Amino acid sequence: MSEPGFSKFVFAVWGVDVATDLRDARLHERLAAAGVGRLQVNVADEQVADALRIDHLPDPVDGFVSVWDGDPAQVARELGEVGTAHGYAVDERRRLDPPEAWDGSRADALANVAVLRRPAELDRAEWLRRWMVEHTAVGIRTQATFGYVQNVVHEPLTPGAPRIDGIVEELFPAAAVTDMHAFYGSGGDDAELGRRITELMASVARIGADRDLDLVPTGRYLYDLGRG
Repeated sequence: MSEPGFSKFVFAVWGVDVATDLRDARLHERLAAAGVGRLQVNVADEQVADALRIDHLPDPVDGFVSVWDGDPAQVARELGEVGTAHGYAVDERRRLDPPEAWDGSRADALANVAVLRRPAELDRAEWLRRWMVEHTAVGIRTQATFGYVQNVVHEPLTPGAPRIDGIVEELFPAAAVTDMHAFYGSGGDDAELGRRITELMASVARIGADRDLDLVPTGRYLYDLGRG
């Protein structure tokens, strides 16, 4: 059963073969048996190997598994059979809906997953206000995002889970893996690119995401497990 008030759970995963383990139909069958209706797999696959990556955790994250509904404890056990997994109950805020095909195909995109940690000098209410109210608009208008989902972490679900306060999912054009103009939507104008980077980085610093950040470029796969 789901945690009260939460239907989405995000698991960070380590020690998996990003090409196969999390996309295995046998794993998906077991997750469906745990009550999972929809499954999202984000993995640091070879298509995004040249994208910017930032690792705060000493053991870099291989990917993320997001599930809707189901028993999160059982999901954690199933993921633990293929690697190391730590889960979080989240409050999902879909600020810019990405196109979605729940057929297991890879999204034609660079799917960045950013792991945020609230800085000690900000209380939770002020941090959330800066992130959810002020930074959201800046992030959308200064980058070429066509999908923007914020996940406010409510609590960890697994013992020893690394501290995480927020998880951001952003989709960019596939060309953004190696093209800064494609990433920022600056149309080849270097001056505009610089202006956008400056504005974004100032806003990033206000929420503390200029430090203690994990930024994981991934491929994104969606699955309908037929549970709802």
